[in-house]
Order: sequence, then structure tokens, then C-alpha cells
Amino acid sequence: MTGIDKAFPGVKALDGAEFTLNPGEVHALLGINGAGKSTLIKVLSGVYSKDNGDILLNGQQIQIEKPQDAMDHGIATVYQDPQMIPSFSGYENIYLGFETDKGGAFNRIDRKGLRKKAEELLARFPVDLNLAKPVSELGAVEREIVAILRAISRDMSILVLDEPTSILTETETQVLFELIDMLKEGGVSVIYITHRLEEVYQKADRLTVFREGKNVATLTADDQNADPMAIAELMLGKKIEKIYPSKGSQAGEVVFEAMGLSLHSRFEDVSFQVKKGEILGIFGLVGSGVDELSKVLFGIHPKSSGQIRIKGQPAGFTSPSEAIKEGVFLVPGNRRTEGQIGDQPVFFNMSLANLKKITAGLGLIRRKDERLSIQDLMESLEVSPPDMDQKVSLLSGGNQQKVVIGKGLFAEAAVYIFAEPTVGVDVGAKAGIYNLIRELSKGTAVILISSDCEEVYGMSDRTIAMYKGRITLDRPTDQCTLNEILYCGVTEGDNSGR
Repeated sequence: MTGIDKAFPGVKALDGAEFTLNPGEVHALLGINGAGKSTLIKVLSGVYSKDNGDILLNGQQIQIEKPQDAMDHGIATVYQDPQMIPSFSGYENIYLGFETDKGGAFNRIDRKGLRKKAEELLARFPVDLNLAKPVSELGAVEREIVAILRAISRDMSILVLDEPTSILTETETQVLFELIDMLKEGGVSVIYITHRLEEVYQKADRLTVFREGKNVATLTADDQNADPMAIAELMLGKKIEKIYPSKGSQAGEVVFEAMGLSLHSRFEDVSFQVKKGEILGIFGLVGSGVDELSKVLFGIHPKSSGQIRIKGQPAGFTSPSEAIKEGVFLVPGNRRTEGQIGDQPVFFNMSLANLKKITAGLGLIRRKDERLSIQDLMESLEVSPPDMDQKVSLLSGGNQQKVVIGKGLFAEAAVYIFAEPTVGVDVGAKAGIYNLIRELSKGTAVILISSDCEEVYGMSDRTIAMYKGRITLDRPTDQCTLNEILYCGVTEGDNSGR
């Protein structure tokens, strides 16, 4: 791809962009949210038409104006959170739109034949997957594999993977990596979009960094200039002093307390305190119970036993709306399905959790006050583009997360629970979100729940690790090591600090 331009009203997303892909290589594409990498891929995939530039495949110029053009040239794309029909089986989703080779509207679909073809495709890879199951019953990595099988079921030589591991566990990621290795051995070239630099070093042959719609560097993964800090600085265009802000200096009174909380078959006997001015970090992988814990703390799931106290008083909330009234707010891990209404504008989403703040008599919204408040909030969060009428679904991942956080700030809570606050967020946006969380903790109590061990270690004043529904570590963070926290999150631990 050479000299690729693509502009939208008020934004030049690609400015003479360049990108090359070699046969049988895994090429990582990096950049902060809004750098142009997703636009480049959508041009390659036929979702967008380029304004200028050339695309050459095996030395021959090709035209890609629509997704079918890309597929005809052997280019397949698996987007982050691949869209499927949940009630359809895995094999039905793989061959969706290609159920029969015959023309006409009244041909019967040979489901037995489709299932056999899908299982023969699956047999090429070291994956145990029941393709007869409805997609709604499949796990995250299984859905990702179905999406990849759908892509390679056509005659395909280039596979684009957009943030493929954003919702996968470490074990599931390794399964995906095995699949990528086998595709590569079969001659497939892979474009791998990710924010996780450790995956770049583990899997990529080369990496390209985009910034402001341009290619600013292409390096081999083992290049001496490809260390994490150098790449982060290439992505941002400036020096980075540090990603994590300084820890809290002094904690105040206890604001939030969990006492013997349990949720049947998910977690048991979880107790902790959170003080004003501090961040409590809770580390746990999928299956540890941390996701369910966040939902109990916000009234989404009813606890089986135990008690929650806020400022010394028993909390009686049994729903999120009641939790918000009592001063508790959850910024959920899955922002798309749990944290936002994507087809509504930014101002609508941000003000949603505290309409009382902008409501006049008879329940009418004071629109002028709402827009002034949201404008100030957007400026403080540096939401880009700074357009409160923009639909949230059209924003980059990092800016969507800022909108969800902004909704929490508008709620003016006493206790904030952040679940996976930086999933799918670039290094620049991460630093901004971390600073925001730390500033927020100065006047409130903050619980940060994450499957990223380094994030918990870098942000928290006190750390809890959970494994299979039980606390295996509870200690001031400055009395822990990163390896110790990780160890206690993947084993029973020794509880020596409790």
C-alpha cells in the first residue's frame, strides 16, 4: 500500500500512508487510538474506499472498492469482537452467505455437508471445538477461532487480525498463537493489530508504527530500536517519563468495606477495606471470580452472603440504580455491552447516570446545563474528537472508554470500581486514564480490578490477588513483588500476608 490518503469531514485519517507485507510473515501494526491503523485496514478490506494511492498484490495493482473485492483477492479480516448470529451453530456461521454453490432462491441447504466441510477445516488445527454448538454457548477463544475459520474457508492468502486477544486469557492466547503459526507455515501472511507489545515480540516478524495517519517506522521485532519504551515514544511522538503516576501519599477514613462476601460457586469469603485517597487493586484471571465480584459490588448480582458497608453504614442496594444512589459506581470491563449505548451521542451517554443533576421541574432535562457540563468533562478527559454529538460507537476504543469513565464522573460517586479499565486502549490513552484514576482517588475510594498483573502492581496502594474464588494475597503493594502477585493469581498462593 503506497501513498494512501483517506479523509473524513474534519479529519484526515490517512496521509500518504505506506505499508508492506511479505509472503508468510506476521506483521504487527501499532499505533495509538486514532493513528490511522484501523482506517488503513478498512481500506484494505474494502470497508472504505481510498481517496488516493495504490494497492499492489504480488506486484500487480488492484482495486478494492468493497469487501467482496478484498475477498476476491484473498484478503480476509477478523475484526475485534467478531459479529456472528448467536443462535446459529459454529459451522453455520462459518459458511454464512456461502451455504450453497448453486444459484436460485429455493436450493436446500445441506447442513450435514456444511458441518463435514467445517470439521475438515478445523481438523487442520490443534483445536478441540464443537462446531455444532450455538455460538452463544461458545467461549471467547472459540468464537475467535470460528471467525478465523470463516475467513480461511475461502481461498485466502492474507489474514488481518484486529486486536484478536483483547478478551482472551493467557491460555486462550497461546491456542490462537498456535493457529497463527500453522497459517504462517501454510503460506498465509498475517497483519496483526494489537496494543500488547509483549505479543509483538512473541509473534511478529516485523512491526510498523502509525502516527497521525502515516507510517513513522517499520522495524524487525528483534531490532535494538524496538524496545517497549522506544515504540511507545514512536506511537506518541514524544518522550514518556512513565506510564503509572505516583502512588497515594496518605489514606484517609475507610469509605467502603466488604465483609465475608460470597456468590454461590463463583467466590467465597471475600473481605477488604478501601480508604479515601487510596487505590485497592484486585488481580485475577478468568475464572478467579473477579468479574463476578465487581458485579456484586455494584448490585448486578445478588450476594449469597456477607455485607457491604459504606462509610460505616450497612449498604442495602440490590440493583445498579440503588448502588449509584448510595454512591457506588462501576466502570465495567466490557464497555460496548455494559457501559455505553453505542448509537447514542456522547452527551447522552455521559449524563445518563445522574440525570437528577440536570433535571428541572416536571422531569425536563435542562439541555443547556447538560451540554455545558459535558463540554467541561470532555475537555478534562481529552475526548477526541471533541464533538459531544458524535455517536459513541464511532469513537476509537480509548475514547469510548473515556466516555464511560466520564459517565462515572458525572455520577459524582464516593466509591469507584474500575473493571479492566484499559482493555483495548493504547499506551497514550492508558497513561491518561491512569492519571485520571489516581486524581479521582484523592477524593474518593477506588477499586481497580484487572487481569493485567502489571497494571494492578503499577496502580494500586494495596493489592489483592484472587484464584478460583478465594483471596490468595492481601498486602500493601510496596510489600509485594510483581512476580509474587502473578504467582498468587495463578496458584493457591500461601496467604502469608493475610
